[in-house]
Amino acid sequence: MAGTAKRGANTAKAPRRVGTRSRLIQAAAAEFNAHGYAGTDTNRIARRAGFAPQTFYRWFADKLSIFIAVYRVWEDTERAFLSELIERKASTQQMRDAAVRHHRNHLVFRRSLRQLAVENPAMRRARAESRKRQIAQIKLWQQKPGADAGRIAAALLQMERLADALAEGEFQDLGLTLRAGERALGNLIGELRSRRR
Repeated sequence: MAGTAKRGANTAKAPRRVGTRSRLIQAAAAEFNAHGYAGTDTNRIARRAGFAPQTFYRWFADKLSIFIAVYRVWEDTERAFLSELIERKASTQQMRDAAVRHHRNHLVFRRSLRQLAVENPAMRRARAESRKRQIAQIKLWQQKPGADAGRIAAALLQMERLADALAEGEFQDLGLTLRAGERALGNLIGELRSRRR
C-alpha cells in the first residue's frame, strides 16, 4: 500500500507530456501568428517544435493541413472561454472584450485565415465547417436546437468581422473611437444571448 501511495504521489507531480502532434501545432500557431501563412515554412515549424524537419511530414501532409489544425485549436479555445463566460453568467461586455482580445492576440494568423479562405477551396471548406460547429454551439447555448441557423449565421458573421475590425484598429483608421464598433458587437452578442429565453 505504501508503494502504491508513493507511485500515485510521483505520478501527480510528473509534468504532463505534450505529444509530437501537439508540439507541432503549438509551434505552427506561434509561427503563423508571427510571420503569417506565406512567411512560414514547415522546416521552421518543425525546428521551433524541437524536431528535425522530416518529422513534420510524419504528422501533417503539408503547411495547409497544419494551418487548418491550428485553426481548429483556435476555434476550440474560443468556444472554451466563451462557454466558461456563459457558465459564469458574464456580462455581454465581458464576452465582447474577451472575443476582441482573442482576435487581437492572433492578428497575423487571422489575416492569413481571411486571405486563405478566399483563395483556397480546402481552407474555405474548413472555415465553413468551423462556422457550422459555431452555429450548433450557439443553438446549444440558447437551448433552442430548432433556432433559425440563417439568423445565427448572419449575427455570427457580423460578430466575427467586427471583432477582427476592432482588433485590427480599423475604427481608429477612420478617425473614430472604438465605441460604435464595441456597441454593435455587444448588441449582436446580446441578441444571441436573449434568444436563450
